Amino acid sequence: MAVAAAARERAAKLRRELERHNRLYYVEDAPEITDAEYDRLFAELQRLETEHPELATPDSPTQRIGAPPLESFPEVRHRTPMLSLANAFDEDAVHAFDRRAREALGVETIDYCVEPKFDGLAVSLSYRDGLLVQGATRGDGTRGEDVTPNLRTVRSIPLRLPQAPDTRDLEVRGEVLITRREFAALNERQRAAGEKEFVNARNAAAGSLRQLDSRVTALRPLRFFAYGVGEVPTGAPPTHAKVLERLAALGFPVAEERGVAHGVEGLLAYYVCIGAKRDKLPYAIDGVVYKVDRLDWQERLGYVARAPRFALAHKYPAEEQETEVLDIDVQVGRTGVLTPVARLKPVFVGGVTVTNATLHNEDDLRRKDVRVGDTVIVRRAGDVIPEVVAVQREKRPAGTREFHMPTRCPVCHSPVIRLPGEAATRCTGGLYCPAQRIGALLHFKDRRAMDIEGLGDKLAEQLVDSELVENPADLYALEADQLAALARMGDKSARNVIDSIARSRDTTLARFVFALGIPGVGEEVAKILARHFRALDALLEADWQALAAEKEAARKDNAKRKRRGEAQAPVPLEGIGPEIMDSVRQFLSERHNRRVIERLVDARTGVRIAAEVAPAPARAAKTFVLTGTLPHMTRDEAKSLIESKGHKVAGSVSRNTDYVVAGEEAGSKLERARELGVTILDERGLKDTLDRL
Repeated sequence: MAVAAAARERAAKLRRELERHNRLYYVEDAPEITDAEYDRLFAELQRLETEHPELATPDSPTQRIGAPPLESFPEVRHRTPMLSLANAFDEDAVHAFDRRAREALGVETIDYCVEPKFDGLAVSLSYRDGLLVQGATRGDGTRGEDVTPNLRTVRSIPLRLPQAPDTRDLEVRGEVLITRREFAALNERQRAAGEKEFVNARNAAAGSLRQLDSRVTALRPLRFFAYGVGEVPTGAPPTHAKVLERLAALGFPVAEERGVAHGVEGLLAYYVCIGAKRDKLPYAIDGVVYKVDRLDWQERLGYVARAPRFALAHKYPAEEQETEVLDIDVQVGRTGVLTPVARLKPVFVGGVTVTNATLHNEDDLRRKDVRVGDTVIVRRAGDVIPEVVAVQREKRPAGTREFHMPTRCPVCHSPVIRLPGEAATRCTGGLYCPAQRIGALLHFKDRRAMDIEGLGDKLAEQLVDSELVENPADLYALEADQLAALARMGDKSARNVIDSIARSRDTTLARFVFALGIPGVGEEVAKILARHFRALDALLEADWQALAAEKEAARKDNAKRKRRGEAQAPVPLEGIGPEIMDSVRQFLSERHNRRVIERLVDARTGVRIAAEVAPAPARAAKTFVLTGTLPHMTRDEAKSLIESKGHKVAGSVSRNTDYVVAGEEAGSKLERARELGVTILDERGLKDTLDRL
């Protein structure tokens, strides 16, 4: 017992010492011991925890070395959304931001907390009773990925906080990044090992944090910097600047370059000051962030759309260089979009050698008038994606060559189309075009389409790269042992994916049509097509020319009815214009697409499409708006139920809204409904109302 007590005391002391040295090294940049001495202490703690497993604790430094590989990242729903910031690129936008905030608050001047805008990956860290229990990526702002094992390997993240009222339930938000010096060293190790170098520090950080094997993450030099909290904890300081001071006191790294600026003049002075230091900072930044300092004022200002009204990101111009266009060709993306790309004489821009630059789309290319042989200005958009900014026309030589978008896909030779109102030119061979195989699979498996769980980006890439899948129809011929043989796919994961594929065989016509990925056909258009044709055969055999004539005749007839004050007659495919109809016609007329569809609905192995039921006629169609999370129905299920009764679902609340269906975490739509006096329903009320209407 004496030995166990001595081991317990020694292990506790080693944990305290190692975490103190971690903070000195990674947070305060003031190490007290050599790396060799740190390694000796660490090895001693490892030995003690191995000999006495009961001594290992979740906050032990030994937990930072990585855990066994995961099969996938669980989804995390953020308690409060991790919203993006509105951007400003000039002084006028900053003045406008400050003016709006002052007018809304009714004050003459505002103090702002100012910070560098890190160029990394946003994450949230959740602490319960001072212990790190979960770490998640930002994701889409509402839902992210649980990457707790990977974040535990980041030595600048505290695993345990001091016991205090504000650490009982605390969510810290910040950025994971790699410093310039450590990124250079990382690429040097990659070169020495004969492995591919990373393009930039941000991509390296993001890729490292999303490793399924956290032991790989542990080998990467990731750093964390805190920039705020989720929900403000009880007893929090009154200003954002004080919140950052508190986070620093708790052991979190925060930007040394932060401060408080008085009024808009202070904001612009800070922007200039940090811009002058930008290249000398230890990490990459792409701008600065302004936040109204007082937290009560932040709450009063609130949010608009997906951004806070109390904060702004002021971006720095991207670095630019001059070079020559050697050629222009086309890349076909995962979704079939054809993007013209300038092949350039190599030029060093923003820390990397650039040989290609996007021209975005045909309109952008024509507006800039980029030609082969031109001298152009190139920059890295967001310091990441190289793009052609402008042509130096005064340097244009004789004999430059104009570029014209191809009429057929350069990969699969299918016709290309460009829908009115869209800038993108798209390939129509979506189901079999090799360039679109991964994109087609990811769209096909989407939860709003065939809803195949477990088929993510990595698995889709593996299926295509291993030639197991060329098009979505091949999914239904897969066997569990084929999946289990792939990297990071165990027997259980493989079986789960196969079971999910099997469940997807029973679907609706609307889901199936949406899953095909026809250009211009989203969920709503797919539903209109399904309601009109009711069966796949009818859609495949449609006479589109006759339908177009019927639509035009119905519109003219309705115009006459309107003048006479008569009720309008139904218009076939109402809500679908001639351009979308032509896109559907062209997609379905491609013999390769037809072959894939035939395989998909093969009677023995393929998809079974339920007959489409015509919506029940409503006595008077009502308009519903959905907000928040319902207890037993997804948003899509609630929408389908409403539409099946002949009613409409709108995206925003107005005076024309009849009902707002509100679940948990309902947002501004609920407040707007209350302002307008719109009837508010819960899930039970929705069902009762639909039965009654």
